[in-house]
Amino acid sequence: MRKLIEKIKNMDSHRRNHILMRIGLGALALLVIYRFVAFGWEQHKSVFNLTRDANANGVPVSVVEMEKSDGVIYEPLFINNNRGYVSGMRVARFRAGQKITGGGEVVSVSNSLDLDTGMHVVHTRGVANGAHTVEIHENGFYVPTYAVQNGTVFVVRDGAAHATPVNVVRGDAENTMITGVADGDVVITSHITDGANVRVIK
Repeated sequence: MRKLIEKIKNMDSHRRNHILMRIGLGALALLVIYRFVAFGWEQHKSVFNLTRDANANGVPVSVVEMEKSDGVIYEPLFINNNRGYVSGMRVARFRAGQKITGGGEVVSVSNSLDLDTGMHVVHTRGVANGAHTVEIHENGFYVPTYAVQNGTVFVVRDGAAHATPVNVVRGDAENTMITGVADGDVVITSHITDGANVRVIK
């Protein structure tokens, strides 16, 4: 290498510049070739991409398979002197024998309106004054409350999410009892859009 450098130094300036230019052009050509090869390699590498994976294999979703079961919905009731007041829309949810969280139970529910309040009276026993919840046990289809969006749930059919209208029978902060689905329907509990391809997470 030293001899080569000495040889180049001893050349006349015109010839030396010509050789240096050739070396520089060769180095530039090698750099360009390297960049093309590197770019091609990156393009062919299998890089995990969430969007690409979802398009190819479906969006991963959590689900619940529909099967009628005995569930519990907790209905709020404010008690004062073992009496609670409910509107005509809610009165059908209460009946004698229902347990109240924290102890006590419903004794009876009036069919007629209380003249002072215009509401139905729920009579209880062994319940302290204050806000309570009444346990309503009923057989039906239950889904997490957040799975119901604007009166619809998303059901998996042919590997895709399909918006399905349902009727909400009753619900609380955690669970909702619905109609409009059948035994074996697979309801999506993850955030999804209508028509999206899905992959069920076991």
